Amino acid sequence: MAAKIVYTLPEAAELPEEYLIPAQVAALLGCDQYAINIAASTLKGREMLGFPVIKVGRRVKIPRRPFLRYMGWEGPIA
Repeated sequence: MAAKIVYTLPEAAELPEEYLIPAQVAALLGCDQYAINIAASTLKGREMLGFPVIKVGRRVKIPRRPFLRYMGWEGPIA
């Protein structure tokens, strides 16, 4: 099942999943998911992103709670 793409921080805060995928984060940042994948492939790129990413093989996962904090979300998180 494909992950739901979210376009607002409140939508992301309500997701039950603990991790976001690059397509979800890209929609929130207004950038291309490929750019997130490329940045996640190197230590310097991960540092430039500013939020934690987990790279396992070719897959990239972004911990939802730290990403929401990075984005300045102060509301409740499911």
